[in-house]
Amino acid sequence: MLYRKIESYIENYLQADSNKVLIVDGARQIGKSFIIRHAGQKLYKNYIEINMEEDKLGDGIFADAKTVNDFYLALSVVAGDRMKGRTDTLVFIDEIQAYDHLLTMLKFLKEDNRFTYIASGSLLGVTLKNTSSIPMGSIEIKHMYPMDFEEFIIANGVGEFAISTMRTQFLEHQSLPDSLHAKMLDLFKKYLIVGGLPDAVRTFVEEKNVMAIRKIQEDILALYGVDASKYERDHAKLKIQRVYSLIPSNLENKKKRMVVKDIEGKKGKRMADYEEEFDYLISAGVVLEVKAISVPSYPLVENCGKNLLKLYLNDVGLLTGLFFKNNIQAIMQDVQSINLGSIYETVVAQELSAHGFNLYYYDNKNNGEVDFLIDDADNLNIMPLEVKSGKDYTIHSALTKFLKVETYNIHQAFVLSNEQKVYQKNGVTYIPIYYIMFF
Repeated sequence: MLYRKIESYIENYLQADSNKVLIVDGARQIGKSFIIRHAGQKLYKNYIEINMEEDKLGDGIFADAKTVNDFYLALSVVAGDRMKGRTDTLVFIDEIQAYDHLLTMLKFLKEDNRFTYIASGSLLGVTLKNTSSIPMGSIEIKHMYPMDFEEFIIANGVGEFAISTMRTQFLEHQSLPDSLHAKMLDLFKKYLIVGGLPDAVRTFVEEKNVMAIRKIQEDILALYGVDASKYERDHAKLKIQRVYSLIPSNLENKKKRMVVKDIEGKKGKRMADYEEEFDYLISAGVVLEVKAISVPSYPLVENCGKNLLKLYLNDVGLLTGLFFKNNIQAIMQDVQSINLGSIYETVVAQELSAHGFNLYYYDNKNNGEVDFLIDDADNLNIMPLEVKSGKDYTIHSALTKFLKVETYNIHQAFVLSNEQKVYQKNGVTYIPIYYIMFF
């Protein structure tokens, strides 16, 4: 079984007798149902799972369950022999977004306190925005992402002691020994190919079959495209699909930001005209947003706007599949003629998001762009990150100018690259790219 960090979070919730119902939110095919099922079956004698999308496409038993008693009656049809007591019965409502009235009902199910509940949703962010009565005081939403790099290396046999040792080296700004550096860089490059979608990771671990991995990724990309067609407003469906399809080509541009005129080929359009489409993709969890900051101060959320938005795919394996198909040499052999900048930025965006960071980048007409800004809560300050995929990792004029602005009062800045050596120079700490797993 693949290790997922969120499992301990789910188990702690189930054992804490919380006064809220936990909903695990996230894109499709990232392992939400599997990990909830694993934790639930381990902790509860009577485990009940209902997939509401399957119910909606099938008998529709829960479609008209508008009261608690209606819900119990519908539940008894599929699991009557397992409906025991609250302490030994867990009801897992999978794909709860299929019936938005169930989101409202969670409050009353919790108050009735007959069973323990947990839920998941794939388009939950979209559903919540369209649900008039959201019981926010009765639900707890935990966002889940594809497997991060640490989870990937654990799946590939790297043990707890090795990870703990590397974490200490990172915190002390120390380089790894040659052999361990080579091992970690090799695994990192393989992560760029495989990504963090559990089916792809499992196939890599068991089969080492690139073609099989790419087929999984192609199917998931197609599934994400189908999700866009489920949007209730017909006029937005094609624009959502168009925005999503533009992301890989945008990432190959120098600026990497969304260009409004490319979406429909119409002049005079503004970012605000597509806010609905951007929000759908972001809420669905299939893209990661990085917002522009021109004058940074802590916290960054107070200084961002909707303009100059960058969008990244939620999984780096999907991107490398689109770019390189079954050819892995560009990544594994560092082919000089191929720029991997967009891929390295995508994996950093994916990693930071999985660790709970909101994503921003620095954009200033005078100073240029810095790839990422994150909140440095320890110092109540801003931390800039520059991501380099090539040998010229010490060349970063925008970051240099950024650090010279005294009013920004930056305590630490990082450049991440393939280089092994960890060192500090002119206010910048240079670290190997795989250390991103410890941010």
